Amino acid sequence: MPADSAQRGIRIAAVADTHLRPAVAGRFRPDFLRLAEHADVLLLAGDLTEGGRLAEADLLCAEIADLPVPVVAVLGNHDHDHRLGFRISAQLTDIGVRMLEGTAITLELNGIRVGIAGVMGGSGGFPDHPGTPDEGTEEHRARMRRGPLDGLLLRQALDTLDTEIRIALMHFSPVIDTLVGEPPKIYPGLGCHALGEAVDAGRATLALHGHAHSGTEIGCTTGGVPVRNVSFPVIGRAYAVYEVAQALTPER
Repeated sequence: MPADSAQRGIRIAAVADTHLRPAVAGRFRPDFLRLAEHADVLLLAGDLTEGGRLAEADLLCAEIADLPVPVVAVLGNHDHDHRLGFRISAQLTDIGVRMLEGTAITLELNGIRVGIAGVMGGSGGFPDHPGTPDEGTEEHRARMRRGPLDGLLLRQALDTLDTEIRIALMHFSPVIDTLVGEPPKIYPGLGCHALGEAVDAGRATLALHGHAHSGTEIGCTTGGVPVRNVSFPVIGRAYAVYEVAQALTPER
């Protein structure tokens, strides 16, 4: 639904959990090359590679190189599986992707200043589904601690933005709404309420995430900010497009 002259908008394409590997190489490229027909920017919400291997990052770069719109991304947990996330970020930066990790950028799209703040996020749980940060493996404990910490970083990054539109981009979920469809017992591992609090406190216009492959696309924060789970298994297409102005309307 296009914005009228009194309410200009931008079109945001987004996807997460592409899990690039040889079996899916080339799946996204044809649709990505037509992005300018549908969107002003592409946001990638993590788990871009299957297991954080550099060969998978090469496939990812081939998929998103030289696209007709700007590309902004955060990494997901699987992009760090081999402790090479910094190398993957460098490869993506080399082809022009704006990588975010507790940081924010401002773009001018369709004559509108748009701010995007990004973190990977982490586990941590929600009030009715608390996490267990003092139990389990070291990896589990670290992920449970990261959720609240990245919530702080997201709030700080959003606060740096002086823009008409603010987008919060993350891999883990900030709300339970978009986890519906997943087993409730794993909700604490799929996101963190501190991320949602940061979205509200940072006055975001829209929040995007992935990670919950069996979740639900549409949700919102306690403060009413629209949240979209753009995991590829959820949206079922190369990307979803949302028009953002004073209101949020799914376009396709």
